[in-house]
Amino acid sequence: MQADSAVVEEWPVWLEVNGEPAVTWMCTPDQLEELAVGWLHGEGYIASLDDLVQLRPCAPDLGFWADVKPERVAAVKGENRKRVLASGCGAVATMLADPHAMARAVPKRGDPPPAETLRTLFKQLFAQGARYNETGGIHAAALTDATRLLFHAEDIGRHNAVDKVIGASVLARTPIVGRGLLVTGRISAELAFKAARAGLAWVATPSVPSTLAVTIAERSGMTLVGRAVSGTPHLHEPPAKA
Repeated sequence: MQADSAVVEEWPVWLEVNGEPAVTWMCTPDQLEELAVGWLHGEGYIASLDDLVQLRPCAPDLGFWADVKPERVAAVKGENRKRVLASGCGAVATMLADPHAMARAVPKRGDPPPAETLRTLFKQLFAQGARYNETGGIHAAALTDATRLLFHAEDIGRHNAVDKVIGASVLARTPIVGRGLLVTGRISAELAFKAARAGLAWVATPSVPSTLAVTIAERSGMTLVGRAVSGTPHLHEPPAKA
C-alpha cells in the first residue's frame, strides 16, 4: 500500500487581547490577520475596525497581540462567559446563551437567492478551493452579495474559515449586514451566533443546520439554507411576524 501524500497543514496560533491570553486556534496558517480580526468581531470585542486600536504579530512564532478599546473588553467580561465544548470544534470561548431567551419579534433580515443562483455560487466557492481540490480535507466559507463571492477562505476548521471571511470584510471596511454566507460544513450553534452577530441575512450549506442553529436563526431574523446544492434546498426561515 502506498501512503497518501495529501495532507493539510495544522498549526497553533495564539491571540492576546489587551495583555491577556484570549484564544489559541488550531488552524490553517494563512489569512491569520483576517482570522484574528474576524474572531474579535464574532466574540464582540470589536464592532468595526475603529474598535481595534492595534494588532501586532509576534515575530518568533504564530501569534498576535490585539489592543482593543477598554470599554469593549469590559463589556465582554461583563457577560461572564463560560467555555463551551462545541460540537466538533473543541473548547471555545463563545458563551452560548439560551437561544430560547432571545427576542422573538425580529424582522426578517433578507431572502437568500433562488436555488439555481445558490448552486452557481457554490460552484464558484469549490472552484476557488485550492486546498480542497488538492486534499479534500478542508472547509471553506465565502461572503456573498448573492451575485458574486466577495471574500473567500479555507481552513481545517469551518468556524475559522467563517472568521477569516468576516475578518477580511472588517479589514476592508466592506459592509457585512444583509450579506449572505456560504459554508461547506454543518451550520452549528456557534456558527449561527457568529453570523447573527455580524448581521448576515442568510447562511447556506450543502450540509444541514443543527437544531440550536435553527432556533438562533429564527430568533435573530436570519434564514438558514440546508442542502443548498440539491434540487430542493431546505429553507429554515424566521416565523412570520404576527
